[in-house]
Amino acid sequence: MKIIISGGGTGGHIYPALTIARAIKEAHPADILFVGTREGLEADIVPKEGLPFATVDAGGLERRLTWGNLRALLRTAAGLVASFALVRRFRPDIVIGTGGYVCGPVLLAASLLGIPTLIQEQNVIPGVTNRILARFVAKIAVGYDEAAQNFGANRDKVIVTGNPVRRDIITATRAESLAALGLAADKLTVLVAGGSRGARSINTAMADVHARFAGRPDIQILHAAGSGEYNNIVGLLGRQGIDPAKTGNISIVPYLYNMPQALAAADIAVFRAGAIGLAELTVRGIPAVLIPYPHAAENHQEFNARVLESRGAAVVIRDADLSGGLLADTLETLLGDADRLKAMAAASRALGRPDAAAAIAALAVDLAGRP
Repeated sequence: MKIIISGGGTGGHIYPALTIARAIKEAHPADILFVGTREGLEADIVPKEGLPFATVDAGGLERRLTWGNLRALLRTAAGLVASFALVRRFRPDIVIGTGGYVCGPVLLAASLLGIPTLIQEQNVIPGVTNRILARFVAKIAVGYDEAAQNFGANRDKVIVTGNPVRRDIITATRAESLAALGLAADKLTVLVAGGSRGARSINTAMADVHARFAGRPDIQILHAAGSGEYNNIVGLLGRQGIDPAKTGNISIVPYLYNMPQALAAADIAVFRAGAIGLAELTVRGIPAVLIPYPHAAENHQEFNARVLESRGAAVVIRDADLSGGLLADTLETLLGDADRLKAMAAASRALGRPDAAAAIAALAVDLAGRP
């Protein structure tokens, strides 16, 4: 079986694609080609994963008339021509898109050539590219039940699979992870992460949280501040006379290279509300305080977060309302209520879809007409 998988621009589109690719290879012999853009993160990430990689040109449209939009349309037109040539040359049995501008020309070309196509939408509010492609593709795999209604007339193509997460997120054990991270087994662990580059608003609020919890014998905090934000948070704490290394319960790092272990160790998390991060939290059944990124397209992170909140798995604080005092109070209330934490964990776990990647792989194989 030959498959093209396309996705790019952000890790939220690339890593689900890689997870789906692995699941397909585990289920069925497959020759997989990943198609992205030359300048996207995928150009660096995908070759390191050992997958063949090809590029086409694509550009994103702004929501107003600009010269940039004209350039983007010209790039996309060129990308469509290149996509037709690439698809004809590779002759895939199915083409899968996980989001990003590059999916537009690649999946449109495949659809017009009569090749089965599938898109995977991670968010409750679909991206512009996936909303356009929904008219052409055979099936739409979504992460949330609530996403189906946002595909309008194409909702009959929607299958709720959940969002794919890496296997090591599921298999990491708590005891081994606590030991590997140098964390105590007899303390409640708060995991804080605002994304790979960090989040200034979360880090600023966390300065007050650290000040309140420093030295607590029953609570420990593992805080991934982001490589660009690490010095800011350490400086903020220093001006308050706090040295994290001397508190005995606070660990601040620029980046977490072992997120599977961090999640396995966590009793509660403070996160943004990107779809894949939420999928990872729910497969582990981790209660969360979610602070959606306010500038995400169409505010989609808040819609994602509200799904978890409505099911009792999370507390949502809007970024505009965030303060150190509010975040510290929220965490103190939750950490002091064992029954509520237990109920939130159960609600989170009920939302988790550890089989999502396998379900999407099975759907793809079925669409390709392979036994």
